[in-house]
Amino acid sequence: MKYWEILTSSGPVMWIIVGVFALAMILFLTKVMQFHRDEINIPELLKGLRNTLQRNAFVEALSLCDNTPGPTAKLLGAAILAHQNGDDLRMAMDEVAIAEIPRLERFIRFIGSLGFILPLLGFLGTVYSMTDAFGTASRMSSGLPVAMKNAINNTAAGLTFAVICYLAHNYLAARLDAILLDMEKASMEIISFFDRRSPAEQGK
Repeated sequence: MKYWEILTSSGPVMWIIVGVFALAMILFLTKVMQFHRDEINIPELLKGLRNTLQRNAFVEALSLCDNTPGPTAKLLGAAILAHQNGDDLRMAMDEVAIAEIPRLERFIRFIGSLGFILPLLGFLGTVYSMTDAFGTASRMSSGLPVAMKNAINNTAAGLTFAVICYLAHNYLAARLDAILLDMEKASMEIISFFDRRSPAEQGK
């Protein structure tokens, strides 16, 4: 009840602050769920692909990639298909990366921007409340403490929500870096695997 009273009594800027923070948290949860869906055991996937490719079961390997979620599986699938068709592996994987990386990065920078905006909104609410306080002071001194309290509430809310947004942004950025690192390692692994197989294939 106390928080609701703070929200309703702190002026219109407080509603904007809460709305911006709610948007940031919705986007954060959306990205967390996306990363959770895309999270796979990369070593296990590579082990399965090596076993199938050593038997020249390309269709089975492609099916394994298609049935595995996440950008890394798509990257490996593109490499296998390129090898089967005699195309350039790196170019095929680069095309997949160009399509997948923006999807992974979507909203992360925006959440960071919202974290930057929130303190500014808090200060705006403070200025708004202080302006109201000076107007109230010219009429009655009893309204001044309330207006000052509202000014502090706006600043506190803006700074608190900004800290949470920055933490959310940094968490997502770390998860993104981990996924990109997995993609890079997996691409190097599959290229190395096919490079080792090429002399043996040519000798058959």
